[in-house]
Amino acid sequence: MSKLIQHIAVIRMSAMGDVAMIVPVIREFVEQNPNVKITVVSRPFFKPFFNGIPNVNFFSVDVKGRHKGLNGLLKLHSDLKQLNIDAVADLHNVLRSQILRTLFALSGKKVAYTDKGRVEKRALTQAQDKIFSPIKTMVERHVDTFKKLGFSIDLSNPKFPQKVNLAEDILKITGEKTTQNWIGIAPFAQYDSKVYPQDLMQQVIDELASNPNTKIFLFGGGNNEIEILNLFANGKANVINVAGKLKLQQELDLISNLDVMLSMDSGNAHMAAMLGIKVITLWGATHPFAGFAPFNQPLENCLVSDREKFPLLPTSVYGNKKIAGYEEAMRTISPEKVIFSIQSQLAASEN
Repeated sequence: MSKLIQHIAVIRMSAMGDVAMIVPVIREFVEQNPNVKITVVSRPFFKPFFNGIPNVNFFSVDVKGRHKGLNGLLKLHSDLKQLNIDAVADLHNVLRSQILRTLFALSGKKVAYTDKGRVEKRALTQAQDKIFSPIKTMVERHVDTFKKLGFSIDLSNPKFPQKVNLAEDILKITGEKTTQNWIGIAPFAQYDSKVYPQDLMQQVIDELASNPNTKIFLFGGGNNEIEILNLFANGKANVINVAGKLKLQQELDLISNLDVMLSMDSGNAHMAAMLGIKVITLWGATHPFAGFAPFNQPLENCLVSDREKFPLLPTSVYGNKKIAGYEEAMRTISPEKVIFSIQSQLAASEN
């Protein structure tokens, strides 16, 4: 450990899943380095992710106002300097954070940044001469960043927060948890290539809901997603659409009470994983080998599309590249397999 560093600014501005992935790293860091203070530098929306973690403060970046543009970055540097920052861990490594960390480096502060492994990711996703093997996870890369600052983090036995006692305003939506298994389902992602077909997801929900000892909570946001989730729920008493009804902190409180979360390769998977909830993920154009599998989840919980039928998979790191003929790749993940995986997780937790 570096004795000179007592306060580290950790930069990660977006996106939801990427910010959620740094939470277990920071939680273990402060547990193992209790004399070091962390200030997370991010967008105000993500503040609830870090609530309750000791020695962690949150600095809200006003990207549309005070901290907008180059002049805004100078103001951000000035604002952070007042907090007596000793070092910077840039876990984002984009132009904005690169400029910010450079300003700190020029003032004599120690800085380190996360190597995103772009070369390895390109090799994994390219059509020709594809190298299909797992690369270092983003969580491991963030640990390496702290190592450059002189700190080691052991993630072999991670600690997670206790499940939250749900407040009355949440219970009005969810009802009390009794002996029922609570399953979260987050069926959306930023790109269509990562979204399980709607008719197959309906089969999954219908089959799970046929068990009266199961209550299902549907997660999403925006009017279009809410409409689809209402179709999924279809009047079933034990299927509840919570989209648009809860704030982020309330969603996190609910997720902490789930027995399992079913998600696409998206932010909800990482939100559940950072709380220690079992997560089943479905993968289309992307693949867990690219380093974005949810934290502390076994590889068998990542259900991937059939590479024998679609040998170019993964075609993209983020799902933003479309390949003709690969639109139906996720149909090779059968509803029966999804249901079996969820039921296996529930059975394991009961034993």
